Parts: sequence; structure tokens; C-alpha cells
Amino acid sequence: MFVIVTYDVDVKRIDRVRKILRKYLCWVQNSVFEGEITVSNLARCKAEISQVIDGEDSVYFYVVRGAPQKEVIGVSKNPIDDII
Repeated sequence: MFVIVTYDVDVKRIDRVRKILRKYLCWVQNSVFEGEITVSNLARCKAEISQVIDGEDSVYFYVVRGAPQKEVIGVSKNPIDDII
């Protein structure tokens, strides 16, 4: 499945959240990750993030059904056109 993740996390925890997300997805912009992920890896990712964030933080997971269509205006910071 294809997932887009956005987050708003306190500066004290942002590096830990970013490090977790980098294990599973591709960084595309500040506070945005995306990519293909299995159901089990998504569950692991969510569990790891839940251990790091607190009540003031928010992390949004958007599951995209079907083939995602992506259009970038400007510079693509992390192109994923070469996914097999």
C-alpha cells in the first residue's frame, strides 16, 4: 500500500520521529514522508512512533488506495520515479 505521513512534533522529539520514518518511507519535504509499505511494517512504524510522541504531538497517516498520481511543481526533493 502507498502511504503519506505528515507530522507536527515538538522540536525535542522531531529527530527521533524522523529517524523512525526514514526506516520505512522516503522523505519528500519537511514533515512529510511517503512510499510503499507493507501492513506489518506500517504497524511497526506506528508502534515505534507511539513510543516517542506525547500528547501535544500529531502524526497523520494517509493510505492511498490504487495507483497514486503525483505532480510536483518546482524541485522534487526525493524523486521516487525509479521504484520497481
